[in-house]
Amino acid sequence: MKKHKSSVSQATSYKEIGEFWDTHDLSDFWDKTKEASFEVDIESEATYYAVDKMLSEKIQSIAKKRGVTADTLINLWVQEKLQEQKVS
Repeated sequence: MKKHKSSVSQATSYKEIGEFWDTHDLSDFWDKTKEASFEVDIESEATYYAVDKMLSEKIQSIAKKRGVTADTLINLWVQEKLQEQKVS
């Protein structure tokens, strides 16, 4: 944080804000809060799988040649393989 103070705790650092909320309850300051709106994408989820280093290097090389990310390439390949399995 720069020189700004937190509106409720009057803290000037994230550490001070954390220390303040460790010892205070939001319900005591509810009248000082503001409504906030934001969007949450609950549909998106990532699952990570280990890939051998040599395979990863090859995947990255192919993806770069095709102008896509390695993630995109892997997802396309997995989709294709799953489609093949569906047909069989």
